[in-house]
Amino acid sequence: VQLVESGGGSVQAGGSLRLSCAVSGYSYKAYCMGWFRQAPGKEREGVAAIDSDGSTNYVGSVKGRFTISQDNAKNTLYLQMNSLKPEDTAMYYCAVGGYCYLPSRAGIDYWGKGTLVTISS
Repeated sequence: VQLVESGGGSVQAGGSLRLSCAVSGYSYKAYCMGWFRQAPGKEREGVAAIDSDGSTNYVGSVKGRFTISQDNAKNTLYLQMNSLKPEDTAMYYCAVGGYCYLPSRAGIDYWGKGTLVTISS
């Protein structure tokens, strides 16, 4: 299984970024895919997840600002991030597993290597 993130970068507060994750080799029909982030000195936390049936879930700190989606034809997961804040600065990881239980890492089996998001004030 390979997960490759892209789309990170540096933007000012209030700006937007769209992260992408190309997924290959995961063949289970029932799954959960998620975006996690880890800021320096902090635990990795899940911020958004989407199930194989299309159900989505978000943690409170990003609800209304972030949108997770998937393109099954392209085997790609996305995270649209709007109204970005300095506290959103972190390494963002794409992940997949049998289930998600945000914000924990429970249920996750595979991880990407991450893409860095930096938000300046």
